[in-house]
Order: sequence, then structure tokens, then C-alpha cells
Amino acid sequence: MSDACFHHICEVCGKDEILTPDEAFTAGWDYPPRMGHFGVISQRVCPDCLMTSSAWWAIAMDGYTAEMLSDRQRAAIARILAEPESLALTADDED
Repeated sequence: MSDACFHHICEVCGKDEILTPDEAFTAGWDYPPRMGHFGVISQRVCPDCLMTSSAWWAIAMDGYTAEMLSDRQRAAIARILAEPESLALTADDED
């Protein structure tokens, strides 16, 4: 699994990098499988962004309900719940 590349999408700034789990962990991404678990709501942030801006933080720490989340946060949650398939590479990524 550690050799497989997949999209790492920061839910805060939108950065999208194709990395292995080990590369992502070394670079500082908060992303499964090295940080957390696929399909479980937790922060998905790049090394430049803070988890305090994540959907997880809004729900767990600030007490937001689904109705209070932004469209961006709802999209991040939908992507997280569909992992790992939602992060899979496509033919367009092979360039």
C-alpha cells in the first residue's frame, strides 16, 4: 500500500499532490493511512495549512452541524467518506 500513489487534496487551500503515503507523511501532510484512517472524518491538510480550518475541527471542536458547514467543508466530507476510491488516480493523471 505504501508504494501506491494517490491524490492528497488539502481541504483548506485546495492543493492537490500525487504522492505515496510515505512521501506525504514525510512532507507533513495529515492524510491516511499514515495519519488517521480512510473514510473517517478527520483533517486532510497539507503542511502549509492548519487543522483548525478543517471540517473535522468545525464539527468536533466548534460544534458545527451539517447545516452550518460551508460548501467546501461539505465537499471535503463527501470526499473523505468515499475514500480511498475518491483519491484514486485516473487516466488524466498519467501525463
